[in-house]
Amino acid sequence: MRLLGKALTFDDVLLVPAYSQVLPKDTSLSTLFSRNIALNLPLVSAAMDTVTEARLAIAIAQEGGIGIVHKNLTVAEQAAQVAKVKRYESGVLRDPVVITPHFTVREVMALSDQLGVSGFPVCDGGKVVGIVTGRDLRFETRYDQPVSEIMTPRERLVTVPDGTTLVEAKALLNKHRLERLLVVNEAFELKG
Repeated sequence: MRLLGKALTFDDVLLVPAYSQVLPKDTSLSTLFSRNIALNLPLVSAAMDTVTEARLAIAIAQEGGIGIVHKNLTVAEQAAQVAKVKRYESGVLRDPVVITPHFTVREVMALSDQLGVSGFPVCDGGKVVGIVTGRDLRFETRYDQPVSEIMTPRERLVTVPDGTTLVEAKALLNKHRLERLLVVNEAFELKG
C-alpha cells in the first residue's frame, strides 16, 4: 500500500489557546456547501438511514448547518421528510396538520401513526378550539368517540402570539410542563 500524502488524525493535532487580535464577533465560519447553498456553520450530517431524517435535519438547520436525508426511502417518503424540515421555521411548525372536533379517536390514532405526529391542533371554522396530544390518546379505549371529548379545550390552552421568541416559548413550555404551544393571532386562528 502506498501513502499518497500526509494524513492527520485528531490525536495528531493540538490547538493551544493563545491571545488573538481577531475577536469572536469578527469571525465567520460560513462556507459554501455548493455553488448555490451557503451554510452559516460548516456542519453537515451524513446521508445514512441510521443518521439523518427530518428530526436531525431540523436540529442541524437550527444551528446553521444542513442535514442530508438518506436515500433508503421511497421518493414519497423522502419528499415527506423534506416537507417536515421545510415546514419547520425557528422552532415553529408553520403548516401543522390540523383536525376537526368531529374526528374520532380511532381516526386521530391512525393519522398519528401514518404521519409520525403525536399532537394535532383542533380547529373548527378556521378557529382553534383545542389540541389533542399523545398524552390524551395514550390510554384512551373509547375509539369511536369524537376527539372533542378528550382534547384540551380552548379555555385551558396555553397559546402564544405570532412573533414570540424561542426563549419566551421555551419558558412557557417549562412553566406549564407542555410539549407544544399553539401560535395564534388575535382572532384565535392558527399560525403555527
